[in-house]
Amino acid sequence: MSNALLLDTRRQIATPEGVEIGLHIAGPVVRAQAWLLDFMIRLAIWAVLGMTLSYLGNFGFGVFLVCAFGLEWFYPVLFEVYRRGQTPGKIACGLAVVHDDGRPVGWGAAFTRNTLRFADFMPFLYAAGYLTCLCNAEGKRLGDLAAGTVVIHVDPQGLQARKRKADVAENGDPSQASEAPPFPLTAEEQVAVVDFSRRGRQFTEERAEEIAAAATPLVANLRPDQARLRLLRLANYFLGR
Repeated sequence: MSNALLLDTRRQIATPEGVEIGLHIAGPVVRAQAWLLDFMIRLAIWAVLGMTLSYLGNFGFGVFLVCAFGLEWFYPVLFEVYRRGQTPGKIACGLAVVHDDGRPVGWGAAFTRNTLRFADFMPFLYAAGYLTCLCNAEGKRLGDLAAGTVVIHVDPQGLQARKRKADVAENGDPSQASEAPPFPLTAEEQVAVVDFSRRGRQFTEERAEEIAAAATPLVANLRPDQARLRLLRLANYFLGR
């Protein structure tokens, strides 16, 4: 496997029909964003249930506990089974849960990975799950390892294509535009910028933006997508385009 594919976290899967598909593995940051969105949704539902059932006294409190238990444990399972591995938070972040071979998750895998969330949560705020994600190349937490699942980036409605068109409309075509660096760069730094431009097609959009955002202070105070475009324009400048 090449270094580009390692940086790209792309996983190639061969189907029984002999077709190869690429799975773009999601990192812990975007997964945390999806979890936070789902948590906010559950929190809103808990608040509504609490206010509604408070009028029923102790009986209402008992019903609230049952509903809270079901919401906490079956909310992700039901969505992952019936929505092709996507909870509302994952849909908003462009993520999905699939089996290691790319198949949609079923009841067994969804129940296993979500039941083990308590282990990932230990000792505090998913610390164990975060460390596990960093310790394996596919960003799996303990629940994913047990269930044989992986979280990937998906783009079912061409969101990335529309995003690239918006970038071109706002900033111009990076393949044509050029920009002088804000300060002198060493020869090694210029080579690194040009190499990023030439290898950009081997990266997913998310990985290219992640790499570009690390090129401080060249891209200070820029969004990751803007940082990527600036590096492309700088590369064109160094190449005399």
